[in-house]
Amino acid sequence: MENHRILKHPILPIEEREDVLFSWNGEPLLAKKGEMISSALIANGINVFGHHHKDGSAQGIFCANGQCAKCTVIADGVAVKSCMTAVTSGMEVRSLEGLPELPETPFIPKFPPLEKLEVEVLIIGGGPAGLSAAIELGKYNIDTLLIDDKQALGGKLVLQTHKFFGSEEDSNAGIRGIDIGKLLAQELQQYSSVKVWLNSTALFVFSDKKVGILKDGVYKLVTPRIILNAAGAREKFLRFPGNNLARIYGAGAFQTLVNRDLVRPTNRLFIIGGGNVGLIAGYHALQAGINVVGLAEAMPQCGGYKVHSDKLKRLGVPIYTSHTIINAEGKETVERITIAEVDSKLHPISGTEKSFACDTLLIAVGLNSLSEFTEEAKEAGIQVFAAGDAQEIAEASSAMFNGKIAGLTIAKECGKDEVEAIPSEWYAKAEVLKSHPGAIKDYQKDLPETGVFPVIHCIQEIPCNPCTTVCPTNSIHTEDGGLMSLPVYSGNCIGCYKCVLICPGLAITLVDYRKDKENPLVTMPYEVFNIPKSEGEEIELMDIEGNSLGFYTIISVIDVKKRHTQLIKVQVPKAIARKIASFRIQAKEVSEPLPEPVIPDKMPDEAMICLCERVKAGDIRKLIHSGVTNLNQIKAITRAGMGPCGAKTCENLILQLLREEGIPIEKVVPNTKRPLFIEVPLEKFPDGD
Repeated sequence: MENHRILKHPILPIEEREDVLFSWNGEPLLAKKGEMISSALIANGINVFGHHHKDGSAQGIFCANGQCAKCTVIADGVAVKSCMTAVTSGMEVRSLEGLPELPETPFIPKFPPLEKLEVEVLIIGGGPAGLSAAIELGKYNIDTLLIDDKQALGGKLVLQTHKFFGSEEDSNAGIRGIDIGKLLAQELQQYSSVKVWLNSTALFVFSDKKVGILKDGVYKLVTPRIILNAAGAREKFLRFPGNNLARIYGAGAFQTLVNRDLVRPTNRLFIIGGGNVGLIAGYHALQAGINVVGLAEAMPQCGGYKVHSDKLKRLGVPIYTSHTIINAEGKETVERITIAEVDSKLHPISGTEKSFACDTLLIAVGLNSLSEFTEEAKEAGIQVFAAGDAQEIAEASSAMFNGKIAGLTIAKECGKDEVEAIPSEWYAKAEVLKSHPGAIKDYQKDLPETGVFPVIHCIQEIPCNPCTTVCPTNSIHTEDGGLMSLPVYSGNCIGCYKCVLICPGLAITLVDYRKDKENPLVTMPYEVFNIPKSEGEEIELMDIEGNSLGFYTIISVIDVKKRHTQLIKVQVPKAIARKIASFRIQAKEVSEPLPEPVIPDKMPDEAMICLCERVKAGDIRKLIHSGVTNLNQIKAITRAGMGPCGAKTCENLILQLLREEGIPIEKVVPNTKRPLFIEVPLEKFPDGD
């Protein structure tokens, strides 16, 4: 089997991990101790985990978060989600071909005794919001239980190798997400009043004010006085012909593989979606040594931060705005995709098709809040709060700050009168931290042509200020002192590189005229040094938009190990010195379209809406045309939403179809959701409860 493990990474340490022997369809394979079955299989070059019982199409992972059921396998005779089940020594794993066979001997479950627990506060989710809230509750010695369904705290912070935006004071701006997660988890350890349950999934908030939780496979009932829902969000899917192929990932699944498990799942990646999630995933791919063929965004400009899209473009990744995917093709896995330009109504324009060879497609088209627990708690009459993406989709910097506010608010509700009133400016700052990108402005025009000074290539208003706080001479400040204002230089730069090293967008370079007034030195930050650059090498310099400024020789490479960043120096004519933002690292040939676009032979209505039950867009559209606007009726007729994922994927796609057909949302009868958050074997529930 081909090894697909990442052996070199510019940010993440490559540590020796114990090998575990398991088998796949009878063939012995090696996994790393504690890793999920899905990651172990992909590390061994296995991307097809089974075939659907209805149409025989290939199955693989999509979310890697337990939300869908595409990655189901048979482990030691039991159907499990491979993304949420750890490999154990000697485990026998088999692909799910059709429906699993029932054992000849009738299964008689042995119901275990039921553990019950009462707590003051239950926090569902150990990501940035949940951790920040738990720390505040711990400070006031409040009896708190924090649960998370993963093996470690941190949520999506565990997957983030980039430096964070926001405020250095309030959200650790300038520090990498993986390090922020560790810092929060370590801080929480000092508070004994906060209990932490890992590998623990909240199943339902019942009407008797109890919460069913599956902890390490054991069912427990917790009775909280207050609930904080910090469970995060789930990724949206996208409809297009071929969306049922294997090797179509959500961004979270991709980042889980490359940044948590150090598995390289692809050689040629194409990304759909230009929000921060998709843009950041593209950068993470480059850091993992993966070719990024391109990125398509349906809107006229990317919805994520401009510094993220600029960073990709100048490294050599083309971004196609006002484009959408119209087809994916392959025998079982993705082999080729076709995109096309869209008009103002987002309809594909015939004749603009472009086809690309790729082996993996990453879908990053938005998130839906996991609001179920909030709604269930309200119905049960339990006091409930929400924070992070479970409340509103925003950046992790916002989630941390809002989690802190939620923690203090709950502490006050718990009768801790010593909790001071939350200042009004906190709420104002919370609003700023979740702000969408603002206006794009021109470069600063009054920069000198003597001495040394920073050129700030961040020209879009975003909530970020670490460059202003790290400068030892206070030479960088925002235009009006606000977090959303652009940073500007005015002062006495000493060439210390601190602003260059801390900038989350890698959007600051240093121009130095001190030795040569006509050919200054330019220093650029570099974080993808698994693609090494060395002194004397010729590189193609790029401006902020990815336009070539010519080829120049690297004068020196400074390795700043503490920051996991290199400083690349070039000497250039002063005419281009301030324009240089970075340099190309990915060859143009990687992103070349195929010579002739492949016009899809499948119509849009061939796209799958319900992957679990194989219901197509055309099936749903026919019902809408016949007057059916009740999601339960659609489910009863087509089975869309009756599969293992419980409509977590298809409901949003069905609602999209209803909107396209002109059905107002108030006329849509909502889906009656199943009572449990995930599928649970009957044997897990104690007798009589």
